[in-house]
Amino acid sequence: MKIIAKSFLALLITGMTLWGVGVLYYSPLLTEAWRPYGAGVYAGLTILAFIFLPRRGRTALAALVVFAILVVLFLRIPASNDRDWQPEVAMTPYATINGDIITIHNVRNFDYRTETDFTPHWETRTYDLKKLNGADVIAVYWAGKAIAHIMVSFDFGGKDHLAVSIETRKEKGESYSTLAGFFRQYELYYVVADERDVIRVRTTYRQPQEDVYVYRTRAPLRNVRRVFLDYVRSMNEMRVRPTYYNTLTTNCTTSIAFHTRMNPESPPMSWKILLSGYVPDYLYELGRIDTSRPFAELEKISRVNERAHAADKDPAFSQRIREGLPIPRPWQ
Repeated sequence: MKIIAKSFLALLITGMTLWGVGVLYYSPLLTEAWRPYGAGVYAGLTILAFIFLPRRGRTALAALVVFAILVVLFLRIPASNDRDWQPEVAMTPYATINGDIITIHNVRNFDYRTETDFTPHWETRTYDLKKLNGADVIAVYWAGKAIAHIMVSFDFGGKDHLAVSIETRKEKGESYSTLAGFFRQYELYYVVADERDVIRVRTTYRQPQEDVYVYRTRAPLRNVRRVFLDYVRSMNEMRVRPTYYNTLTTNCTTSIAFHTRMNPESPPMSWKILLSGYVPDYLYELGRIDTSRPFAELEKISRVNERAHAADKDPAFSQRIREGLPIPRPWQ
């Protein structure tokens, strides 16, 4: 039992120390110039204390106190909407509601020449909740099957599709890091956009190009409405109280799952939500997308890259990329 207890304590102290190093190195707790030094000093002092101090119990208690202080300071790091943002996330989306009429401000609809060379267009668009026909799941792959970026696109009939991509809000000169995403490095951001923006930038302008799949979902319209309004609520809240992205708990996929929680038919959590590339497989298992054919066949016809290239800037882009996509049977 002593061996087990000591082993558990050693693992606990190691985990706390690694987390503390991550906080000091990645989070804005220290200025950027001091982060490597702070992380190095913290790790070095912890190791030296356990090597040279004779009373391990007191040393462990001191390490726990320091860890607790770091946790408190970390949780008090404020998120902000006022930074020198990259231009593609420069404007904060929000909505105004008048009965069934929802007006979305700062809808992104950029005119791209390359991924980084574009003419910004931020638009104000109005949507009628009575015309909300459904929602589609968009899965974007760039590094194998296990990891994908998941987006939701709301279908308001005709040419009106409103896509929402939950992402990190990066400052100018900042790049994405999975590790940094655990430590309050990035604010959470909802890209509310025309599909010609968020799909074409991935199929046409990003290098290397990414594989984009569109899956029409099967759900009661009342549930789709609740989810859309919950997105609107979150957008408006983040305009007043910004929050942080987290690689594991508050990312593009888990955030979508949280938005579906208010519906009684919402699917249970699954490891396939954490390994986001398997979200379409999971929806297929649940019968939330078309199941009239094997999933491998559905996946093949759901890839829209070629159709997106052909549609390009066509105002009917959303309809053209969905040509041939099966529509799931209505919810009973």
